Amino acid sequence: MSVFFDILRSVVYGIIEGITEWLPISSTGHMILAEQVLKFSFSDAFMEMFRVVIQLGAILAVVVLYFKKLWPFCGDNGRDSGFAKHFRWPVIKLWCKIIVACLPAAVLGFLLDDWMDAHFYNSVVVAVTLIVYGIAFILVERRPRVATTTKLSRITYKQALVIGMWQVLALIPGTSRSGATILGGLLCGLSRGAASQFTFFLAIPVMAGASGLKLVKFLAKGGTFAAPEIAALLVGCVVAFVVSLLAIRFLMDYVKKHTFTAFGWYRIALGIVVLAIWALQSYVMPI
Repeated sequence: MSVFFDILRSVVYGIIEGITEWLPISSTGHMILAEQVLKFSFSDAFMEMFRVVIQLGAILAVVVLYFKKLWPFCGDNGRDSGFAKHFRWPVIKLWCKIIVACLPAAVLGFLLDDWMDAHFYNSVVVAVTLIVYGIAFILVERRPRVATTTKLSRITYKQALVIGMWQVLALIPGTSRSGATILGGLLCGLSRGAASQFTFFLAIPVMAGASGLKLVKFLAKGGTFAAPEIAALLVGCVVAFVVSLLAIRFLMDYVKKHTFTAFGWYRIALGIVVLAIWALQSYVMPI
């Protein structure tokens, strides 16, 4: 029976991951709330890995939705002769910019992953970052702004690097990787649509690398997979994939007509709820 409930919990986690990974509202903040209710029977080591590796389903949704924009190879019908005809050079350039944007987080994430988990993965930090970046979204959207970059092909390497530096901030739980990079994109002159799409594409190497790192560390520490763990992980990934398809389409339609202000207010409200739960557990429950 416990296995059945663990599978149901994996479905809920997959839904949360699929929605919150792409909307700038922090998947970590929602996971903390979910963990107050959903108690898996698995080990803490497995759950630490599970929370990250479940992102692979969300990544696959980006690949499926934007495959034509991301696939750098073409057939023999290319207009260039010789070796060059097999490549779509605008896509190659886009991937180069994605790599440039990923370098800061890749380096610091590898060095600080365990330290960040040990010192910053707590309700207070998550609540504060939720509120701070919620306020940031509201302020950025209120100031007069003219988007100078509306297409991905026009993103410069300098803009990509600046967005990558903003992505480093997402190492602090509660920041939201998509939230940090979208904010960075807006401040660099990207339109809401271009900033959102570039954020989706950045997720592929960043989240794949983070998932791989967590999996390797889990196995290196002697972690093993039994059938229930494998089932829960697969179910979570599949659900995250399906829900991500819907969430990404929703966000791209939403930003065509709306600002990110509503997400800012939502983050502030969520941060207050997380703080309230922490205070209740820390000062009221023990008495």
